[in-house]
Amino acid sequence: MTANQDAPLAGVTVVAMEQAVAAPMCTRVLADFGARVIKVENPNGGDFARAYDDVVNGPGGLAAHFVWCNRGKESVTLNTKSPEGLDLLHRLLDRADAFVSNLAPGSTARMGISAADLALRHPNVIPVEIDGYGPGGPISHKRAYDLLVQAESGSCAITGYPGMPAKPGPAMADFTTGLYAAISILALLFARAKRPEETAAPSVELSLFDVMTDVMGYALTYTQHSGIDQQPLGVGSPAVAPYGAFGTRDGQTVVLGTTNDREWQRVAREIIDRPDLADDPRFATNPGRCEHRAILDEAIGTWCAQHDLAEIQKVADAAGIGNSRYNVPSEVVVHPQLTARDRWRTVSTSAGDIQALRPPPVISGFEQPMGAVPGLGEHTDAVLGELGLTADELSRLRADGVIGPAYS
Repeated sequence: MTANQDAPLAGVTVVAMEQAVAAPMCTRVLADFGARVIKVENPNGGDFARAYDDVVNGPGGLAAHFVWCNRGKESVTLNTKSPEGLDLLHRLLDRADAFVSNLAPGSTARMGISAADLALRHPNVIPVEIDGYGPGGPISHKRAYDLLVQAESGSCAITGYPGMPAKPGPAMADFTTGLYAAISILALLFARAKRPEETAAPSVELSLFDVMTDVMGYALTYTQHSGIDQQPLGVGSPAVAPYGAFGTRDGQTVVLGTTNDREWQRVAREIIDRPDLADDPRFATNPGRCEHRAILDEAIGTWCAQHDLAEIQKVADAAGIGNSRYNVPSEVVVHPQLTARDRWRTVSTSAGDIQALRPPPVISGFEQPMGAVPGLGEHTDAVLGELGLTADELSRLRADGVIGPAYS
C-alpha cells in the first residue's frame, strides 16, 4: 500500500485486533488521516462483521458495516493462538505506534498483549483497549453490543415515543467510542515528544457504556437535578418547544422549530400568523412552551397541512427559522447537497469499485486518502515479507495453519 507522505499521520503505524464497529471506526479514522493500519484477523473468517450481509456489489458481495469501517487498511491473517502466530504479532508491534483492540474482556491479558504487557515489551506502543462496560464494576463481565449498551445507558428510553422506546438508528455507542479512541491516540501521539524516554507510553481504556453515558449528558443532568425522566417525543425534543415534524399539504414532512424566545415570536407572527399565541404569557418562555407544547404543535401542524413543503421552507428561511425535509436513506444517497459539494469518492473493494462519502473534515491542501477495503488476508504476504519472511517460510506457515490461505 502506497503511503501518502503529505498526510498528517504519515509514518504512524497502528496494529489492530478488532471486530464489528467501535475499534474499526477508530482505526478507519486514523487511516483516513494517513496512518498505516495493519488489521490482524483470524484466518478462519476474520472480523465477524465481514459476514453481516453481502449487499455491497452483491449478492455474494461485501457487508455494508465492514465496507463502512475498514477502508484504507491492510489485512493480515494470523492464528494468534499458535506460538508462531503470536510471535509474528509481537514483531508487528515492534514497529507500531499504537495497538487498538476490542476483543472479549480479558482476551488481551490471556494473550500477553494487555497494556501492562505492552508497557514491558513494547513501551513505545500506545495500547488502546475498548470494551463494553469498563473493568471493576458489577457488569464488567457482560458481553456488550451497541444495542445492549444503548439500552443500559438510557439512550433507548429517550428515543421513540412514550411507552414505545426505540434504539437510535445509527450505532451511536460504537461510532462515538471509535471517535473517542481515535482522539485519544492523536492526543498521545502529540504528547509523546514530552514523555521521558524511559517511560512507557500511556494506555487508554474506553468502554461503550462510559461513552454513551457521556453522550447522555443532557438527559442525565436534567434528571439528576429535576428528578424527572423525560419522555421521548418521536421526531422532537423534550428540551425545546415548538420543535418537531409536521405533515405538509403535498404529503411530505417538514421538521422545524425554535431554540429561543425570539425565534418563537417569529414563528408565531411571521409564519403561522398567530399573534394571539405570541402574546399569550403561557408561551413566553421555553419552559412554558414545553409544558403546553400540544397547543403549539396543533397550531403549527394545522398551518403546515395547508401549505406545500417548498412554500413552508421558503417562508421559514425568510423568517430565519431552522427547518429541514424529513428524508429516508434512499433520498439521502441522492441528496443534492452531497452532489453539489463533491462529497462522493470512488473506493476500491474486492467486489469492485463503490461510491463512498468523504470523511467529514475538509482540510485545506489535503485530500484524505480513502484507501481500498481489504480482502481477508490480502496483505499477509507483503506485510510479513517486510519482517524478512521468505516465500518458503510463508508456505510453511500456511501449511501449519499459522496464517491464512494465499489471497487471490
